[in-house]
Amino acid sequence: MSPLSIQLPEPPKLDKKYLSRRTQDLKPSGIRKFFDIAAMMDDVISLGVGEPDFTTPAPILEAGIDSLMKGDTHYTSNAGLAELRDAMAAHLQKLYGVTYNPATEILFSVGGSEALYLAATALLNPGDEVIIPTPCFVAYQAEVALTGGVPVEVPCCFENNFEPDPKEIEAAITPNTKAILLGFPCNPTGAVASRETLLAIAALAVKHDLIVISDEIYDRLVYGVEHVCFAALPGMWERTIFLGGFSKDYAMTGWRIGFAAAPAGILQGMLRVHQYTIMSAPTMAQRGALEALLTGESYVLQMKKEYDRRRKLIVRRLNEMGLPTFEPKGAFYAFPKVDGTGLTSDEFATRLLEEEMVAVVPGEAFGAGGDGYVRCSYATAYEKIEEAMNRMERFVKRL
Repeated sequence: MSPLSIQLPEPPKLDKKYLSRRTQDLKPSGIRKFFDIAAMMDDVISLGVGEPDFTTPAPILEAGIDSLMKGDTHYTSNAGLAELRDAMAAHLQKLYGVTYNPATEILFSVGGSEALYLAATALLNPGDEVIIPTPCFVAYQAEVALTGGVPVEVPCCFENNFEPDPKEIEAAITPNTKAILLGFPCNPTGAVASRETLLAIAALAVKHDLIVISDEIYDRLVYGVEHVCFAALPGMWERTIFLGGFSKDYAMTGWRIGFAAAPAGILQGMLRVHQYTIMSAPTMAQRGALEALLTGESYVLQMKKEYDRRRKLIVRRLNEMGLPTFEPKGAFYAFPKVDGTGLTSDEFATRLLEEEMVAVVPGEAFGAGGDGYVRCSYATAYEKIEEAMNRMERFVKRL
């Protein structure tokens, strides 16, 4: 079936009489159009889905199943199982040398996205500004706006390896600035912020008395470089909300289990929001997360090794076909520059899907600085990536 013949139903119009202005102003995800079409086509290779193609490791599956079979299907503490919070505190101490009290400074959420929503809701008053280096995960600006905050985008650039420029961040700070929201390793660029860059941002946080929300959900998926935990930097534990989860590192996207760690005075504010909106993260997912922390390390390393193999393939092939591609050092995305083809990123993605049945995401979906790029996920099988690159090369040569 040709995508040109596919007519997606028009979404119902918003009822502006009753819906809040915040809801009306939210833009639909720039990702969905392509995948709604791709889902209705045969022989599509998707390089767009931001989730591992691996099945959750067997011991984690078994822990979740075992909890169900034992009838462990009731609420937990709002913050999560005590033994899970203990295990997470030990995990973060071992990895990064950061110390959190599991009783008051860690909570488990329904995915990392809920943790971000809790952080924004707990921190922001209407009109408070949050500085966001972009391109970034598509939910960042929306989560800030939903809580009445104002997202302020500071674009990163190819020439600087998509790292944020601390000088540009400082130039964006106003009396209304409340926080800086960082997402490294980065979705969609694959950039990993250096210790030097993060230290400079830390200095700005102190100078201007700002909170830093640090989304580190891809923390274990780095290649040949160090992942720097922002809360572990000098003086940053006190002003950092550390967000993470199990979706990417442990291939647990459908389990919907994330976490937040922060000083008690902040974390308890987030917990108040969490207890009235969610109650507690799913008990079965918490049992799986506990098993992941206790026995999942070897699986993380195996998956990381395979991602690295795919990463090298996709970056090499994209550059060889004339699409300049920064070498991603983290997550599982490549972010090739496509404006040299004479097409916008949306045109490139649309035509690539129509003509060669390869799905990618236009870069503008990820905020300022994304125009002229597309996101290609290498969280799919090596052989599928090879075929997708062959199809993409064919497409580029015809332009």
